[in-house]
Amino acid sequence: MFKNYLKVAFRNSLRHKSNSIINIAGLVIGLTCVILIALFVTDELRYDRFFENADQIYRVNINGKMGDGEFHAGYTPPPAGLTLTENFPEIESYTRIYRPGVDVLEFEGNNEKKTFNENKIYAVDTNFLDVFSYPLLKGNSKSCLQETNSVVLTNSIAKKYFGDVDPMGKILFYGKQRQPLKVTGVLKDITTLPVSVKFDFLIPVKNIESVTRFNWSWVWLQMATYVKLTDKAAENPDILNHLEAQFPAMVKVHAANAFDRIGQPFEEFLENGNKWDFHLQALTDIHLYSGVIESSITEQNNINNLYIFGIIAFFLIVLACVNFVNLSTAQASKRGKEIGIRKVLGSYRSQLIKQFLAEAVFYTIISTVLAVVLVWALLPLFNQLSGKTLLFQYIFKDGIWLFILCLSILTAFLAGIYPAFYLTSYKPVNILKGDTSLSNKKGGFIRNGLVVFQFTIAIIMVIATCIVYLQLNYTQNRDLGYDKENLVVIQNTEKLERSEETFRQELEALTEVKSAAISSGMLTKGNFGDFYVPETSNTEDNIAKDISLQSYLVDEHFISTLNLNLIEGRDFNNKFNDSLSVVINEATAKQIGWENPIGNMIRYPGGRMESYKVIGVLKDFNLESLHSHITPFALFSKTSESYDTGVSYITLKIKSDNTGKILEAIENKWNGYQSGIPFEYSFLDDDLNTAYIADKRQANLFGIFSFLTIFIACMGLLGLISFVAQQKTKEIGIRKVLGASIVEIVQLLAIDFVKLIFIALLIAIPFAWFYMNKWLQNFAYKIEIPWWVFIFSGVMALVIAMVTMGFQAIKAAIANPVKSLRNE
Repeated sequence: MFKNYLKVAFRNSLRHKSNSIINIAGLVIGLTCVILIALFVTDELRYDRFFENADQIYRVNINGKMGDGEFHAGYTPPPAGLTLTENFPEIESYTRIYRPGVDVLEFEGNNEKKTFNENKIYAVDTNFLDVFSYPLLKGNSKSCLQETNSVVLTNSIAKKYFGDVDPMGKILFYGKQRQPLKVTGVLKDITTLPVSVKFDFLIPVKNIESVTRFNWSWVWLQMATYVKLTDKAAENPDILNHLEAQFPAMVKVHAANAFDRIGQPFEEFLENGNKWDFHLQALTDIHLYSGVIESSITEQNNINNLYIFGIIAFFLIVLACVNFVNLSTAQASKRGKEIGIRKVLGSYRSQLIKQFLAEAVFYTIISTVLAVVLVWALLPLFNQLSGKTLLFQYIFKDGIWLFILCLSILTAFLAGIYPAFYLTSYKPVNILKGDTSLSNKKGGFIRNGLVVFQFTIAIIMVIATCIVYLQLNYTQNRDLGYDKENLVVIQNTEKLERSEETFRQELEALTEVKSAAISSGMLTKGNFGDFYVPETSNTEDNIAKDISLQSYLVDEHFISTLNLNLIEGRDFNNKFNDSLSVVINEATAKQIGWENPIGNMIRYPGGRMESYKVIGVLKDFNLESLHSHITPFALFSKTSESYDTGVSYITLKIKSDNTGKILEAIENKWNGYQSGIPFEYSFLDDDLNTAYIADKRQANLFGIFSFLTIFIACMGLLGLISFVAQQKTKEIGIRKVLGASIVEIVQLLAIDFVKLIFIALLIAIPFAWFYMNKWLQNFAYKIEIPWWVFIFSGVMALVIAMVTMGFQAIKAAIANPVKSLRNE
């Protein structure tokens, strides 16, 4: 019997080709989008569940507060892991990660030398691969990092350095000291793995001198610490809460000496309203639930993005089903006699219902097959848009295939259930008399509701897309407080050591270079952060007791090269001894409470306990993207040697005439100093744009989904205008005979739908305004949503709808009225 239903469905699809094509197209679009989103969401939800004992592994986070500045970070001091393990039996072991930054690796062999700048070298404890079960192709996870001079690399990196030669036992030279490292393990490539910590190289943390030097410190927050809990502790939330409740007492005992050593008694630190709290975060929560927790080691997303994509997927498939329903009801008058004759010949209503459901199943099967093929074809483009590396075979993992099967069944049910019951409800007598009217109140209400629903979703998507693009445009064009154009940032200049200044002078002497500056940090590339103590006088009782400052060490050319706005005081100058001078920003002066900051002093307890005199105040500017608020920031003179980050940059202000020629000249100069280290540079405006890559991807996806929702909604509208035209065939014929114009006929057919679109606009505006305001909260500096966005989106939806309706309405209006009246 079911086979016969499918045969009839196939014949009907051939008989009504245009409707069949539109039905299948709508379902294919909806199913394709849902499958792609399902692949994306599933991959995000799988993050870090890949590891054995993932449910027992937790990251140690810190919630710190100093003065008015509060932060959350996935970093801890070096001794935190050992202290936690020794003090709490619920913690079995710990392992740590340190990211040294960009460094040089060399390989010499077979009469060739390969040198690369590498920025994904992670220094870890020897048990790292024992805690985190990354898949090893060669080597032993328990022993491959035991030796100080060992290195573990990924398979793609092994091929990069050694080709097809077995890398095991080969030697790489690390850093400016060319420390020999022996390859003791090769990992499977992890770029496609759903893990939050991705790297190219692992070396023992014993190689990092700065970690050893700060092993006593409880304020040097540069390491990510992970702990493995016992089964019992991991399974019981009460034990976990009790464990965390004991952390403050532990910190108070063990951090006291470290705080005393920097001249900041811990008890006094807490009494001033500050915080130094440690918390545990489940490994499987890190990727999606980190929120404001900062980390340069882990890949972090936001669970809200998955909710957004899930909602989009739901609406797209529902819109496709609504479209199917609209088109099915639109052709009801054509199939009315078929239904009537079948009933007269003895068909039960249940048989007719099965027939219509079978047609929905038929369309859905074809659409699902086409959707899977389309997913295969579009996956590379989707990966490019979303920044993922999804593979087609993922469809057959994690129950995705079962999801697709259930989705197809649900789609067939949703698309077919209303037409099946509604179209089979006609009385055969009325049908055979020619009364196939669907204009009863209930049916009209449902159809109008579907149109309003479709265009409400479409308009919300259009409004959201407009706002996302406006925010992106704002972030890229807002005055950041410095000149970002034509600035070239040369990296690894710390390798020049004492020749760095000479190299800078030679670059500045080039006719294509306007100015050049040296700094220990650069915008978007990280900075140094530590605690400072403002020195007070008897008349300044209301100033902050301490403050957290981000800072760079810079030369006297830095402020002028970036065109920073010095609103008070002076710049660093060779005519003065500025080794104990500091230039602060407005946020620093405001947070400390200084009305007249020039001449005041701040002490750095983390260094040599020296005090620095404020000589200038900079207008606030953004160090990172506009997602972050402007924080207290300072520039210290490079001659102060206040601290050592081990990193240095030279920033050049160049002429824009011939960029290629300028870069070639700079590279030639570099090779004259450091022929063994690859020349590496970036443009500052490009660095800034990378901070908004995720937002750009979201904007592009919103744009695509907005187009698809409008497209599907318009297909549904096409079905309804066709239905109305069929219903009013005789009325249109009579009006034309009585002299009605084509414009009047089009107006007759379209006016009700225009009203529905206006209703959809009124419903969409508050929803879009509410949810896009929430989205904008992710930015510290954001646009005010302009009123014209709502008008533009409504007009756009209306114009697209009018174009869609216009074709069918004009077709009906120019039809020969004699034919419609003769049918009577």
